[in-house]
Amino acid sequence: MKESGTKQLTAKHSWRRYQARAEIARALAHPSRQLMIDALSDGELCVCELTRMVDADQSTVSRHLAVLKRAGIVEDRKEGTMTIYTLKTCCIQGIWECIERVLKDNLDEQQAAMND
Repeated sequence: MKESGTKQLTAKHSWRRYQARAEIARALAHPSRQLMIDALSDGELCVCELTRMVDADQSTVSRHLAVLKRAGIVEDRKEGTMTIYTLKTCCIQGIWECIERVLKDNLDEQQAAMND
């Protein structure tokens, strides 16, 4: 029998969905991958262009892109010997806006605490 005032907690989604979200979050959790996603939001780029932007060797950039591809964030196509990457979905920018809002709110709270 349930005690009065006790709320039964249940998950909104399946465990599998939370696992899938975590995989995407892990793919977004590296600054180099974030830079590549920002660059790709302006249009498609080849691995060589991303390598110059990230200032890393091509194998490192390719590994980062593989992580993003497995997470379903980017897709690629071959053009001769070049591999061209594009964002698979544009809604990724909404995630950045949310993260920036959290950063701003945290900063505002920290500044308010310093003024107390």
